[in-house]
Amino acid sequence: MDGVRYEERLWAPTWMWVVAAALAMAMGVAYGVPLGPQWGALAFAVAGGGLAWLLISSATRIRVGPDGLAAGRASLPPTALGAATPLDAEAAEALRGPKADARAHLVLRGWVRTAVRVEVADPADPTPYWYVSTRSPEALAMALAEVRAT
Repeated sequence: MDGVRYEERLWAPTWMWVVAAALAMAMGVAYGVPLGPQWGALAFAVAGGGLAWLLISSATRIRVGPDGLAAGRASLPPTALGAATPLDAEAAEALRGPKADARAHLVLRGWVRTAVRVEVADPADPTPYWYVSTRSPEALAMALAEVRAT
């Protein structure tokens, strides 16, 4: 896997898919009852497809490898990686709220309760740290420590 030490995809949880399916069905019924079953099926397909695209495109990829940390569209090279601190649900919530720094880079998914705080070691970068949502904070922090050590 070309030196990849950690990889995760933050998919939307099951309950979001259930809500999306219910909304698509409601659209199908809303159009199908007055206009006929063909229009209902079309409305269901369009709404379902659009909602599925929205949920799939919102899935963020986190990857740690020889090139550093890549989270979403942003990346942090190995030379800029500082200490990585795994955050439990309570610490992550505090860092998303009252203890947050407005200059921080957030890779945040609200449905993921745990995270990792990655210090930015580049003095030229005004970003003090990255907040990265993850379901496995200890594994991500360990992978970042391995990359920093090499």
